[in-house]
Amino acid sequence: MSKHQLSIGTEQNEKDLQLDQLLAEYRTQKGALIPVLQKAQDIYGYLPENALQKIAQELKIPLSKIYGVVTFYAQFHLKPRGKYVIRVCQGTACHVRGGSAIVQEIQDLLQIKDGETTPDLKFTLESVACLGACGLAPVMMINDDTHGRLTKDAVAKILAQYE
Repeated sequence: MSKHQLSIGTEQNEKDLQLDQLLAEYRTQKGALIPVLQKAQDIYGYLPENALQKIAQELKIPLSKIYGVVTFYAQFHLKPRGKYVIRVCQGTACHVRGGSAIVQEIQDLLQIKDGETTPDLKFTLESVACLGACGLAPVMMINDDTHGRLTKDAVAKILAQYE
């Protein structure tokens, strides 16, 4: 086993232990599912199948109900997400000022489609209905950083800041 494989295994074990501690804390509380899912997602970065199975078992909730909750709320993710989540506004002001060209430029540069994550788990791209910064249209956020008055030419420079 390589050092890299060993470190991944150790990291996974630590996350599993954190989930065990979380479940021990919430096991007997009614209405604990959403807080448990939120905290489990904080631990793993998304909600892996094995974590959902363990949550179902420990909270005595059918796995189908848990999947119903996870797929209903946009805050939950069933696939790994990038270190940097790029949200590009597609609201009216951003659309009129070229928001779709910004999405296309990001897709071309990163070789991913809307809703996908780069293979290195660095970036996830999401189109969103509104970011609430219409005066900066077109606008995108990368994690908590807002970038406005975007042009296609500016996108590569901005992404390079997150390499």
